[in-house]
Amino acid sequence: MSNDDKPLDNLPEDQLPSEQGTPEIIPGDHPATPGAVQDTAGLEPGGLADEGDEGAVGRGEGVGEAKEVEGLSQGQIVWRRFVRHKGAMSGLGVLVFIALLATTARGLGPIPGWWPKQPLASGTMIGRGEPSLTLPTWLGGPGFNIGEHPFGQDNLGADNFAAVMAGIQTSLLVMLVLGATSLLVGVTVGALSGYYRGKLDTFLMRVTDLFITLPVIVIGAVLGKLLSAAPEKFGLSLEAAQVIKGNMPLLLGLALGLVLWPSMARLVRAEFLGLREREFVDSARVAGATDWRIITKHILPNAVGVIIVNTTLLMSTAVVLETALSYLGFGISAPSVSLGNLISINQGAFQTRPWLFWWPGLFIILMALSINFIGDGLRDAFDPRTKRIPSKREMDKALAAAAAEKEVAR
Repeated sequence: MSNDDKPLDNLPEDQLPSEQGTPEIIPGDHPATPGAVQDTAGLEPGGLADEGDEGAVGRGEGVGEAKEVEGLSQGQIVWRRFVRHKGAMSGLGVLVFIALLATTARGLGPIPGWWPKQPLASGTMIGRGEPSLTLPTWLGGPGFNIGEHPFGQDNLGADNFAAVMAGIQTSLLVMLVLGATSLLVGVTVGALSGYYRGKLDTFLMRVTDLFITLPVIVIGAVLGKLLSAAPEKFGLSLEAAQVIKGNMPLLLGLALGLVLWPSMARLVRAEFLGLREREFVDSARVAGATDWRIITKHILPNAVGVIIVNTTLLMSTAVVLETALSYLGFGISAPSVSLGNLISINQGAFQTRPWLFWWPGLFIILMALSINFIGDGLRDAFDPRTKRIPSKREMDKALAAAAAEKEVAR
């Protein structure tokens, strides 16, 4: 009788085959021994060794990530991932710098700024109106100097720096108002549609589909033109007309937010459709929780990642959309100033005074890119499935550290 035909009852316990069968031996593999570093050459990137092996070394996003986040809350884990995203932190730094520069230079409300000149106010032309800002010597310039007109002057001698700072404040206001409006409307519609389903879901989604089919740039142009022409059309008083024109950025951001919410509503609805079937929601229902409490306390916090990421993308869209509308003459108009409005006003001076385009365009690009980078960082922070494959240098460093720990343990 061959060994294969022998009954298993008479075999010693250590010779019994395992339920998973005999493991396949791969060249380079060896049993983990105390103090030895496991060979990771045969592992896939991001794979983990057996937890029971004493010399196991993990491979994935930040080797030993599970140990690093032990005892931390979900918010702390998300924050740690976000601050490790170099692009997101760079974008956040640039955006904060731009916001602080514009706010401190122009002032905020009754608080005056450190730059005294007013936007679009004619003045004395100095030379051809070239920018007086010079680079420091370590960048090849004659030495850092702001001068009287760091961003140059237009053909009327108006200070371009004051105009650009006012335009940045306008773009930031439109961005924040649009983001807040889209967030409020989109989350409300998506949450009600995804939680209650049925006829309410059908009605809200048909309304959402109707808004999706509307061309945003055309609707924005119509709304902007209506806001500009409202005082004359409705025979409002001079004071009321000045209030409307003075608050054009706020009104335009509100109008655009009421058009751009459908994408938020669809994403929130999808999240709610999946989360409402989870066990913790059933437990809350059994415990007697109301629908309002289930939506706000149980489901909504679990969908906050999608909501925040989509809000940042909408805010980035707001910067570009406001610029396009103002450039076409349907957005911000005098006495308010925007970056797109500055480009539109000075488009005839492109050949003679190109710096009037450089600075508004530069800040538009920086703001849009910064918000997109922040959105990418938030997406990676909230989604645990997005893992960064460590570089060879990081893996070698982690393996050397693990080997050193084992040597010390001996």
